Amino acid sequence: MRAFRDRRFVLHRAAPLVAALALGGCALNQPPDSQALRAEAMPSVKAPDAWVASGGTAGTVRDDWLATFADAQLTALVQEALANNPDLRVAAARVERAAGYAKQAGSTLYPQVSAIARGTAKGADDSSAFEGGGFYASWEIDLWGRVRSQAAAGAAQYEAAEKDAEYARQSIAALVARSWFLAVEARRQRVIAQEMEASAGQLAELAGERARIGRGDEYDVRLAQAGLQGYRDTVLQLQFSEQQAIRAIETLVGRYPAAALAVAPEFPRFPGAVPAGLPAELLERRLDVAAAERRVASAFYLVGEAQAARLPRITLNLSATSISSELVLLKDRDNPAWSLGAGITAPVFLGGALKAQVDIRTAEQRAAVADYGRIGAQAFAEVENALSAGFTLDRRIPILEASVAENDRALELAQVRYRVGTSDRRAVEQQQLATAAARSALTRATSERLVQRVNLHLALGGGFAPAPAPEKSAAR
Repeated sequence: MRAFRDRRFVLHRAAPLVAALALGGCALNQPPDSQALRAEAMPSVKAPDAWVASGGTAGTVRDDWLATFADAQLTALVQEALANNPDLRVAAARVERAAGYAKQAGSTLYPQVSAIARGTAKGADDSSAFEGGGFYASWEIDLWGRVRSQAAAGAAQYEAAEKDAEYARQSIAALVARSWFLAVEARRQRVIAQEMEASAGQLAELAGERARIGRGDEYDVRLAQAGLQGYRDTVLQLQFSEQQAIRAIETLVGRYPAAALAVAPEFPRFPGAVPAGLPAELLERRLDVAAAERRVASAFYLVGEAQAARLPRITLNLSATSISSELVLLKDRDNPAWSLGAGITAPVFLGGALKAQVDIRTAEQRAAVADYGRIGAQAFAEVENALSAGFTLDRRIPILEASVAENDRALELAQVRYRVGTSDRRAVEQQQLATAAARSALTRATSERLVQRVNLHLALGGGFAPAPAPEKSAAR
């Protein structure tokens, strides 16, 4: 018992020393802040005071961009994709994996305790040899910050995985919206081709009737039939394109790609102008940029871990055991038995492995910084491109609408002139093609305008979900 008290005294006296060693360890070098990181990663990219391209309005970037299209079916498809999309399931699993790695990396900050159990051995006379158990604990005193750097790197990787997963959700929502608009476009293009096919069929019948009464010839009939077959082929191609567009949506939302989804006959109403915020704020909003910044921080901490691994390690060990025996007489021994010790492990010669690990981690850090610069520069380009495209399409749409109206009227006049015999079939065919081309161009531009609006929202870093309602103050 006295020995046990002596060991308690040793533990009591050692506790302040252990605490001093733990608290007196080297403080971790912190990763560069946002300004320093941008200066290093994008030294020649200076954000202007306002966006260069026209198309955006002043104001803070808002969330809930999906609701601005006022399309209930599109909103339902986005929600379905968020619940069932396989890529999002993979992203969620990666977050869980990163959380496990972070927990594992931080576990060595605490003492590692193991239980010891010993069984009973039987002799010839069925007597017990010994039995007992205890525990063993070890703790590395993190003087140089190796363990803390490892834990900080794991935490930063987890944060990066979370931001990547949320950005994946935003990207999937945008992809569903773009695919929906392209499917509506495919349907509209097919309808236009079918209208032109019907018109070509009427003209083919008219050509045959004119030939029968002697006011036309076989050349006009064959020309009309050739035009009709061309439109029929175009309809088949556009039907296939429509099915492919629908299957793309069904795959995104997790359905079987049966091309069974009902697509809206018209485009949704185009929303109003978008507040674009300021270029200087973009990198703070974009989740992919924030994830890249967290990967830089993780790489920075891993360099610190590799550097600290070249220094000595100090480990405290504590064990306690209790043994009883019916065969062996244990004399002059306390039961239970305690032991406390410390060990120092210092690398002497490992063939340059630790230095090579530092070089590897340093190269990874430089790669992470370069990747941050790449993603940040791409973010600026995406906003400028989306603004420019939207601005151009805003001005093209009225022009194309006027072109469609003029061509529709010209086609009506060409058909009247052909019926009364003041014009030939070729003039009608040419005007028919011009009308179809004008409608197709307007449909293409309308779809692209909606797609570019989605691209702008995603590029600006705005979310698609409604912003959370402010909390109401508690009633007094």
